[in-house]
Amino acid sequence: MSDLSTPPPVTGGSVTDALGPSTVLGTSAGDVRVHERGRGRPIVFVHGMSVNAAAWRKVVPLLADRYRCITVDWPFGAHRIAMGPGADLRSTGIADLVAEVLERLDLIDVTLVGNDGGGMLCQLLVTRRPERVGRLVLTNCDAYENFPPRQFAYLCRAARFPVTLRLFARALAVGAFRRGFTRSRFGFGGLSHVRPDDELIDHYVAGIRENPAVVRDFVAFLESVDRRDTLEAAKAFPTVTMPVLVAWATDDRYFPMRHAHRLARDFPNARLERIEGSRTWVAEDRPEELAELIGGFVN
Repeated sequence: MSDLSTPPPVTGGSVTDALGPSTVLGTSAGDVRVHERGRGRPIVFVHGMSVNAAAWRKVVPLLADRYRCITVDWPFGAHRIAMGPGADLRSTGIADLVAEVLERLDLIDVTLVGNDGGGMLCQLLVTRRPERVGRLVLTNCDAYENFPPRQFAYLCRAARFPVTLRLFARALAVGAFRRGFTRSRFGFGGLSHVRPDDELIDHYVAGIRENPAVVRDFVAFLESVDRRDTLEAAKAFPTVTMPVLVAWATDDRYFPMRHAHRLARDFPNARLERIEGSRTWVAEDRPEELAELIGGFVN
């Protein structure tokens, strides 16, 4: 287990320049890469599946003049540093990892911001280990019985045959396949109106292409996906008294608007804001609007 230290070299680093310098933080599950930028009250961002901290690269610069913005590569399939053998990579285990990172960084009164699968992790965290969280922002994400969205359930089925994902990871080494697949409806194609550029795609898939242990981590998570986790968390929403902002994009193909209304109703101290002209990746399609909503909410 390591403490904060100088990180190993990372290819494609320009994608994450806007997030601030990175360090490597040792945890009980293994090392995770942490970026920090700015000073002030802490905001911790939790990205979704198959992406990493770079998902927030457009939002962090808009908030870092007022807040301490912390982004982390969570072990969700696009991380570069594999977790340790035996790490708990179930949804609840990764949520516990988020809680551990907050503790190791000695953060209190955190504003937690989640998107996609990261929003699911935030729900698990605030209903199980909320001590260091002061406010919660949920953008379009898995919730209730919609975990995973049916369009991506094929990944969980594929994880039953790990060799399938290992072969897929090898195929990603071919540039034409990598960019074609990730821009298709089976990849990132339906998640934003903004077309991901080649550099961002290459950054997201580098870990799974280059490190078999990252494939192992991803398989471990996918094998464990169970909607009972989100349904169990939902039962505890009425006990969560912290302020909650539900900032939901209206063009989403995977996470319905009715769940935004349901979340805003089930959390006792919540409000709903609609974000027009965006799909799931609100930080990609509407970063200025999202940053304005977060900043106003923290204040």
